[in-house]
Amino acid sequence: MNEFTHFDAEGHAHMVDVGEKSVTHRVAIAEGRIHMQAATLQRIREGRHAKGDVLGIARVAGIMGAKKTGDLIPLCHPIGLTRVALELETEDTAVRVQATCEVHAPTGVEMEALTAVSTALLTVYDMCKAVDRGMQIDGVRLLEKRGGRSGTWRAEPKGDSE
Repeated sequence: MNEFTHFDAEGHAHMVDVGEKSVTHRVAIAEGRIHMQAATLQRIREGRHAKGDVLGIARVAGIMGAKKTGDLIPLCHPIGLTRVALELETEDTAVRVQATCEVHAPTGVEMEALTAVSTALLTVYDMCKAVDRGMQIDGVRLLEKRGGRSGTWRAEPKGDSE
């Protein structure tokens, strides 16, 4: 793909016409992390955070974010999601979020998966910022997409140095 599809011949932004595209089953998986102090992560693991179940609330926020993607991203088509699933796990110094979104539609679901991850990570930040303002969100990326005309795509594995 060598062209930006969200610009017309005159260079004006427009919403891509997907009316003639086939409705197919499409899946997208995205991930991201939020790094934090060990004490903050321990509070999350033990469920001792004053604001409640951080990971549970972040999971629901991610689902809500995926459902609102068409409202947040100006040229993104609103689509009828058939599945949104979030996995949140604690690592040594971070919480990792992975979102899987599915749809039967004429357009992909990558933006929904990325929005779900981003919303969940921002929710963790919001809930924990009073005790750890130095948290850092990174690594938000598409891991895989399936379906549609372009078929399957998978991200290259990240190296150990990243």
